[in-house]
Amino acid sequence: MAQSLYWWAKETHRGTPVVVKMENPNNWSMVELESPSDEDFMYTNDGVPKGGRNKNAKQLTWVLLLKAHKAAGCLTSIASTFFSLTSVIRRRVSSGRTDSTDTTETENPAVKSRFYTCIKVFLWLSLLLLGFEMAAYFKGWHFGAPDLQLQYLYTLTSPLAVKSVFDSLYSSWVLIRMEYLAPPLQFLANVCIVLFLIQSLDRLILCLGCFWIKFKKIKPVCKQELVDLESGDGDGYFPMVLVQIPMCNEKEVYQQSIAAVCNLDWPKGNLLIQILDDSDDPTTQSLIKEEVNKWQQEGANIVYRHRVIREGYKAGNLKSAMNCSYVKDYEFVAIFDADFQPTPDFLKRTVPHFKDNEELGLVQARWSFVNKDENLLTRLQLINLAFHFEVEQQVNGIFLNFFGFNGTAGVWRIKALEDSGGWLERTTVEDMDIAVRAHLRGWKFVFLNDVECQCELPESYEAYRKQQHRWHSGPMQLFRLCMPDIIRSKISIWKKGNMIFLFFLLRKLILPFYSFTLFCIILPMTMFIPEATLPTWVVSYVPATMSFLNILPAPKSFPFIVPYLLFENTMSVTKFNAMISGLFQLGSAYEWVVTKKSGRSSEGDLSSLVEKQPKHQRGSSEPNLEEMREEIKQQEQKASRKKKHNRIYTKELTLAFLLLTASARSLLSAQGIHFYFLLFQGISFLLVGLDLIGEQMLDTEVNTSCNGQAGHRSCVKILVCGDGSVIGPKKTPDRRQCISNYSTFVYGGIVESEEIDTKW
Repeated sequence: MAQSLYWWAKETHRGTPVVVKMENPNNWSMVELESPSDEDFMYTNDGVPKGGRNKNAKQLTWVLLLKAHKAAGCLTSIASTFFSLTSVIRRRVSSGRTDSTDTTETENPAVKSRFYTCIKVFLWLSLLLLGFEMAAYFKGWHFGAPDLQLQYLYTLTSPLAVKSVFDSLYSSWVLIRMEYLAPPLQFLANVCIVLFLIQSLDRLILCLGCFWIKFKKIKPVCKQELVDLESGDGDGYFPMVLVQIPMCNEKEVYQQSIAAVCNLDWPKGNLLIQILDDSDDPTTQSLIKEEVNKWQQEGANIVYRHRVIREGYKAGNLKSAMNCSYVKDYEFVAIFDADFQPTPDFLKRTVPHFKDNEELGLVQARWSFVNKDENLLTRLQLINLAFHFEVEQQVNGIFLNFFGFNGTAGVWRIKALEDSGGWLERTTVEDMDIAVRAHLRGWKFVFLNDVECQCELPESYEAYRKQQHRWHSGPMQLFRLCMPDIIRSKISIWKKGNMIFLFFLLRKLILPFYSFTLFCIILPMTMFIPEATLPTWVVSYVPATMSFLNILPAPKSFPFIVPYLLFENTMSVTKFNAMISGLFQLGSAYEWVVTKKSGRSSEGDLSSLVEKQPKHQRGSSEPNLEEMREEIKQQEQKASRKKKHNRIYTKELTLAFLLLTASARSLLSAQGIHFYFLLFQGISFLLVGLDLIGEQMLDTEVNTSCNGQAGHRSCVKILVCGDGSVIGPKKTPDRRQCISNYSTFVYGGIVESEEIDTKW
């Protein structure tokens, strides 16, 4: 029996050597664990392993040591992260840069000050009440969740009871809040709960509509099949198409967008590209003009337009371009923002939907994002935009033939634009404005969920905040202006109701109103006025269900469902403020800030464009490196005087302390769900207020100089391409705007700071 066991063990491989590599060579060494030998599987007649007991114990010791080392490394990493975060917060607070000191801030200072003052009043009041309630708690005024226990009200009813000064004051406070404060607060809470449920029902219906579309496989079908231009088929549908790219000081992305539209698969004789440059920077203007000239030499039908009088922002730019005399020769216009990169077959998948469909005015494509995994902020934005396109736009397009134009990645019938009054500069949401007016004129829209156009998401909270302010103030401006036209229009009653109550009121006004009022004001106040209550299902179950529905179109984002819920409530401050500004025509509602771009391209886009541009380098000469170095030096010196920094956002920080104060008060009432919600929501506001979400920029002033010292650890790599263009400094390789072969590297921009080790 022993021999057979020995033979079986010899023929079978038992385990593999395990090498344990310790991270710190000063304290640990490399150890190799032996694999089990044949003797480890041989037993004596008494059932005891032959000499295996010591070896197994040794292996177990090293395995436990390895696990202990991993645990120690994890703790060390957490501690290092904590100290690093503390250091960042300390530098950020000591720098004193807040949103109020931002010279580029577009918000009306008077309005901003009043809103901030109201929040501060709530904060100081909550701190005062917290101290008062804690003193009452230690004097015997105990609380049950969520109402005051009745046995402690004897001081209110017994005239013979001896009352201290504090008991008298607290008894009066209880009476005031029961009779005067709790009823209106409870009424406002009930109103917000009703609005919350209506909006949740709307989301649920949209999700059911999306499910029905998926189940029935409903999608718009064009009557014209795709035709390959290289096949020589002359029967294809190739009408005259005008392509417009409006841009303004967006030198990070102009190359990739121009290259993308110049590679559209469409007959050159039927395609004209307009580069509508509103840049006020002469350097940016010359770079864009030079890029256009290069593509003209390659045979692209492309023109450069620059306005001397820059009025009306993007709407004014598009309106000016449509007034050109040659536009009358074109039937359709495709619009792309400066960071959008359409695929070569974009027009072939969108324009055929117009054939034999004279009522169709717009074909809208879906957005996709090259930087969706860049940081937590971009991941959270992806959830919102995936729901917007997958659910809202698709459902409204299929069942109503109407949705808001997204301003880019869409093709318009020029006749529909002219019939609707053209582009107007009266709001900051010119895309929604033209869509509403076209719908009132009877034009239909088609949304293509399977046609995507790549673009960028804002990577910093500052850029995202300004974008959301414009997106939420503009609809309220438009609602005031369009309300009479909607009522007088000849569309059906139910379409009027859909546009007024669903499109504008519910999704543009009620959503930011109840989000801010219910979760940022009413919920904290109910902690100090426990006679007014919010049910647990309002605080936890319904928001969690809505977040689950919102995240369904982006299933890979499920790990971020809790941060998403908290961040959406945090953003309600900005959205509520923007909604009020637009509704009451305050100054900040009419400001337009171009969203900051980083110039990202996917690796697939770069490789495909390289294949399509082999001739782009033929006419280019070798770059003059001395001139390039001088230009780089001037650009770096200019950049050193205008550095971007993270800043502190006062409204978010104030609300963070308000919510954390309310969470401390909820402990006295033993309200578990309310406490955890207020605690984590307060932490969320704190992180956003300190600008710790999104792109992290330099917290110290950095002066740069170019002395060409190659090999220095703090040197910045500048990529000089074969066509003479300069790329850099960039953070990651996928930010390259140059898609041609580079010829050399130039080092420069030595960072004069001991605290920062630049790794570009």
